[in-house]
Amino acid sequence: MLMSLNPRDARPLYLQIVDEVRRAIVVGTLRPEDPLPSVRELASQLVVNPRTVLQAYQELEREGVIYVKRGQGSFVAPTAHPGARERRALAREVARQALREARRNGLGVEELVKGIREVAEEEASSGSASAAKQGDEK
Repeated sequence: MLMSLNPRDARPLYLQIVDEVRRAIVVGTLRPEDPLPSVRELASQLVVNPRTVLQAYQELEREGVIYVKRGQGSFVAPTAHPGARERRALAREVARQALREARRNGLGVEELVKGIREVAEEEASSGSASAAKQGDEK
């Protein structure tokens, strides 16, 4: 499981880990019953104190997102199926981060939205152009 923390993010590191695990479940990188890295393994990967990872795992367990099998590790709960609410929450968090970054760079909301739409249109047209090109090659 690839995970990264943002040192510029004002949220505590353990909350960033909690959000990264939730995000992985929503996008399907983690599925019910998948094992999570051990506390030591993830702490080493993220270069954080193992207590930070433990705190994140404990929070996720309290919320019912993961469970612990004694002696075997932590696993995604079988009930952890992302729904529309979780996807909406993820979209809002991505939007919050984009807005924070835009403001930090002196951009307003309208400029950010316009930029996102332009990039989406460019990707859509280049995606359909590359799909058409692949079709021509066959």
